[in-house]
Amino acid sequence: MEHIRMPKVENVRLLDRLSSRKATLGTLYLTATHVIFVENGSEARKETWVLHSQISSIEKQATTATGCPLLIRCKNFQVIQLVIPQERDCHDIYISLIRLTRPVKYEELYCFSFNPKLDKEEREQGWKLVDLNEEYNRMGIPNNYWQISDVNRDYGVCDSYPTEVYVPKSATAHIIVGSSKFRSRRRFPALSYYCKDNNASICRSSQPLSGFSARCLEDEQMLQAIRKANPGSDFIYVVDTRPKLNAMANRAAGKGYENEDNYSNIKFQFIGIENIHVMRNSLQKMLEVCELKSPSMSDFLWGLENSGWLKHIKAIMDAGIFIAKVLIEKDWVSFGHKFSHRYGNLDGDPKEISPVIDQFLECVWQLMEQFPCAFEFNERFLIHIQHHIYSCQFGNFLCNSQKERRELKIQERTYSLWAHLWKNRADYLNPLYRPDHSKTQGTLCPQMAPCNFLYKFWSGMYNRFEKGLHPRQSVTDYLMAVKEETQQLEEELEVLGERLANLQKSQLNDNKFKSKHQDQSKNLGLSTSSNSIANTPQEYSNDLKSFPSRSPSQGDEEDSALILTQDNLKSSDPDLSANSDQESGVEDLSCRSPSGGGCLPSEDSGKDSDEAVFLAV
Repeated sequence: MEHIRMPKVENVRLLDRLSSRKATLGTLYLTATHVIFVENGSEARKETWVLHSQISSIEKQATTATGCPLLIRCKNFQVIQLVIPQERDCHDIYISLIRLTRPVKYEELYCFSFNPKLDKEEREQGWKLVDLNEEYNRMGIPNNYWQISDVNRDYGVCDSYPTEVYVPKSATAHIIVGSSKFRSRRRFPALSYYCKDNNASICRSSQPLSGFSARCLEDEQMLQAIRKANPGSDFIYVVDTRPKLNAMANRAAGKGYENEDNYSNIKFQFIGIENIHVMRNSLQKMLEVCELKSPSMSDFLWGLENSGWLKHIKAIMDAGIFIAKVLIEKDWVSFGHKFSHRYGNLDGDPKEISPVIDQFLECVWQLMEQFPCAFEFNERFLIHIQHHIYSCQFGNFLCNSQKERRELKIQERTYSLWAHLWKNRADYLNPLYRPDHSKTQGTLCPQMAPCNFLYKFWSGMYNRFEKGLHPRQSVTDYLMAVKEETQQLEEELEVLGERLANLQKSQLNDNKFKSKHQDQSKNLGLSTSSNSIANTPQEYSNDLKSFPSRSPSQGDEEDSALILTQDNLKSSDPDLSANSDQESGVEDLSCRSPSGGGCLPSEDSGKDSDEAVFLAV
């Protein structure tokens, strides 16, 4: 709070990006974690919440007759333009945000103060949802060819690798340590993926310190051990994800790539994914196109082409098709992806920032577009992962390595995103998913030829806050609504069926009792009245007016409780609420649930990888 010069400013205008004439008057608040804009008005007030960690840049523009404009760009591609009446107030807000959006230590991030009101046991269970040893066991590891190694215990060999890594059984500790000394940042080849059907494997490492002529016997032995771990393979591919020109230039700095003359039975392959600086500039150019107020179709397409963004996405997809799949928790988190540097969690070198994982998520979305029945999750799942990578609300994507996360005791002090997503998994299911569909069986083979170029601009990600640019309800959301309504009707039908069975059973019992009573009356010489009170609905058949002609949903509370309307559906994402334990987005206060939950913020309201990959096929 000591960094907040001006906690509250009234009569602030929130501009509509597409039309400067549309402005909303309200009050701006600064808290320790959020920027909050509250619209004026007694009914249906809306709040815009923006986490400080989501803000990528703040631009104080020239003062005009109506006030001082302040432009806020967010990492989730939201753009907010405010007009503050007084220049002094605008300056105080600007200086405050500059400091609040650039924390200098991890403890200042939101996840360390975020409290979803879970007890210690629930938090621990959330972190246990993802178990990397179980993932390796699923792949059939360890086995006769691969084993777990403790050579990196206490991070003694490589501080950016996990303590437990899987290596070929024939690779001794001497070979592993020797190979690490010949690799950049000592990132030696380690198993990433294994196919138990054919023993094919994918290993990862950094580039060798080969320079123009250096070689390392232990590193050569390490690659041979990887090849021998697949008895059916005569060679392995060594895949360098960089353009060949970049790799050759690194040789002058003592790095470079593997010399095929020194490694037996290898085939070398360059992929051509550009470096982090090119990717950062490409994304910026694409976002500039997205911010055009009223571009013509030709201007938009030219700008998109000029940014090169889809070209880079295709290059990454080509690499993915050549190599295989990647899992976030294992291959990004455990093996030392530099989250803090790449996504600007702390104040640091802006040249280290690059949208690497954004590109990974987009590649998954592009696959979903080509194979809509092959993925069990939907677009919202990917968008919320991207949102929380930058929000720092959960502890999964902090720091640059497992070592740093353990030193900060992330699991003891923060909460896991996967627990939140799992709790609300119904919101992330793909209604088109078919596990028995032919496209879900085996390997997906996307169209990559230029004549079949199927890559699309992901408006659901980059324009999701622009209300006027695309339909408010996607086809997927519509199908989900239909599916939910169908499920509700089926549940209601089941309940009504049970009621009918109970009524029929009751009628049968009553008939038996009535028959027995009549028999007893005959034996006693008595007669039954023809005007007796009806005991079952069927006995009203001769007097329709006395039978209630209403549906179950029109009756008392017990009946009406059988029907679930859309108002009963609880929003999954805790992004927006009445307290400060939430993140960026827009909320309609009139739609809050009694528990304080809000609306989803994104959809409806608003290369830096290891250079070498080894494949034994």
